[in-house]
Amino acid sequence: MEKRHLGNNGTQVSAIGIGALSFSDFYGPTDTKKSHAILTAALDLGIDHLDTSNVYGGGLSEERIGSFLAGQGPGRGSLFKIATKGGIRRKEGGGNSFDNSPQHITEALDKSLKRLGVESIDLYYMHRRDPNFSIEEVTEMLAGFIKSGKIKQFGFSEIAPTSLARAAAVHPVGAVQSEYSLSTRSPELGLVQKSAETGTTFVAFSPVGRSLLTDTPHNRERAKTMAFLANNPRFMEPNLGQNISITDGLRRFAADKGVKTASLAIAWLLHQGDHVIPIPGTRSTEHLDELAQGCSLKLSPSELAEIEQILPVGWAHGDRYSDAQWIGPERYC
Repeated sequence: MEKRHLGNNGTQVSAIGIGALSFSDFYGPTDTKKSHAILTAALDLGIDHLDTSNVYGGGLSEERIGSFLAGQGPGRGSLFKIATKGGIRRKEGGGNSFDNSPQHITEALDKSLKRLGVESIDLYYMHRRDPNFSIEEVTEMLAGFIKSGKIKQFGFSEIAPTSLARAAAVHPVGAVQSEYSLSTRSPELGLVQKSAETGTTFVAFSPVGRSLLTDTPHNRERAKTMAFLANNPRFMEPNLGQNISITDGLRRFAADKGVKTASLAIAWLLHQGDHVIPIPGTRSTEHLDELAQGCSLKLSPSELAEIEQILPVGWAHGDRYSDAQWIGPERYC
């Protein structure tokens, strides 16, 4: 498995990681046994980066990772480089609020450490920005956690390039995380470039377009069973039918090349910069294998150009988020 730098302290991780939102029931029912099977398969494939959050399943994702590590015996703390996040509060009755206060983040971080069963977290993200605190204040707070030994690096999720520049002026930022794939190209309007300029790793979530860039995209009936996709513009008609029809071209291209479409989508993303690390999520070991195959798939300049013709910038019908889902991420273009 190819290695890439995670952040700027010399840490190396596999070229892809695992987005552990799928260890909760966000995209459909799962359980601890299935999550542990994914982690075992990941180690067999050489995948050693996990990305989770304290709000994924209300801590369930972290707990499942922690219980897996607890069963691995001595040296278990070095099996994976773990990233987790804080800064979101779940409201009673549904919805989120954001809290970047030192008190809340300190409490959230300590609970994450306990659930994961580790002494230090390799990468800790501010999951969402709280407008009550400047990014400079938050950066200084996170740098303090490095000094105390609770974390080794920090990052920000779904921020604008200008916010990254402001944070990096205070302290080196290990990573930024945002949705990036052949379906969502907005990071190319500044965030991919600014992260490279500041020596910050770009961690790409939803790298296979929430199934659109696979051999089995979700139909409307399937999407309606998942709370997030049920109201997501790209998975509502008539957008969904149009999106599936357009991405059929990528599926044909992959079939002609003799590879899985998910593998091709991962390979394309890895070709967008050495500082880019996709973190696909899955509840299937078979699908994990498809995703990992993308790391060894080399694309020629002519193949990359053909993919761009099949799925040119701006091809997707519908916004990537609904109005409610857009509350929190920083828009910058």
